[in-house]
Amino acid sequence: MSEQAPGTGLLSGQSAVRTVDLDDVRLTYAVDGAMGLHPHVFFPHLTAQYWAGQPGTLTARGQIAMSVGGLLVERGGRKLLIDAGLGAQAGDNPLGTVNSGALPDTLAALGCDLAAIDTVAFTHLHGDHTGWAFTQDGDGGYRKTFPAARYLVAEKEWAPYGRGESLPAAAPAAVIEQLAATRTLVDDGEEVFPGVRTVVTPGHSPGHTSYIITSSTGRRLIALGDAFHVPAQLTHPEWPSLPDIDADAVLVARHRLIEELGQPDTVGFACHFGDQAFGRVTQTGTGLAGWEPVPAAAVMPAPRQLEN
Repeated sequence: MSEQAPGTGLLSGQSAVRTVDLDDVRLTYAVDGAMGLHPHVFFPHLTAQYWAGQPGTLTARGQIAMSVGGLLVERGGRKLLIDAGLGAQAGDNPLGTVNSGALPDTLAALGCDLAAIDTVAFTHLHGDHTGWAFTQDGDGGYRKTFPAARYLVAEKEWAPYGRGESLPAAAPAAVIEQLAATRTLVDDGEEVFPGVRTVVTPGHSPGHTSYIITSSTGRRLIALGDAFHVPAQLTHPEWPSLPDIDADAVLVARHRLIEELGQPDTVGFACHFGDQAFGRVTQTGTGLAGWEPVPAAAVMPAPRQLEN
């Protein structure tokens, strides 16, 4: 195993709260919690022999480390949050194990008041990306966790929910009901925050959306959402994840994003890549893509862990 680079963590570890600066933009993984997924469930097409031949990819419990949270984007006194974590959940489920619910505390520790976030942009409407969109009141009602924020959802992502359809892995019905009255719809290529534009990449969900963040000098970060769940899917974009609803569209989306990631001065943010959420795409001698973590300052340790 190669020596771990300073400022990077382990693929098999839960993510620390890490920050990178791109000129006038600060980007921080505001971690909500920890997930450990069973590889044979989430990737049923991959054998135990495959995982045995990939040292350093699984936790001590033989699970895939996938942290959850949101990407805090700070620029010119304004704050954008991309995704809102899983919410307060702990214990085992059919996919694995979770211990989550720290996002408000993480943001507070970063000096970010919930009311200071003026935009929340969702990559998609699965439960582990919308968990803190709303908070339940004592009387059973709901309020926006980020009271001053616009809640942005791609039009293609919202369309089936607007028709009353039920989708796999979707956020709870109460979240969808609240979003119906509060969401703002966006389209592909739309600037939704200074220097931030959408890249609608359907496949994992109907209108899954990545976000390209560009600094004042043209340096870029792409928030990938769930277009990729593990770095191996950069090398093998044809490998599906269990929740993907359209394998052909996922393949198109991944190739589009790999091309974008290959552009100069571009890094990616992959929220589920263990403690290697920030990285860049590399090319092997055969032309296949890989993932190289980039240094990102750990400003806080992982706020939640799973039992060993």
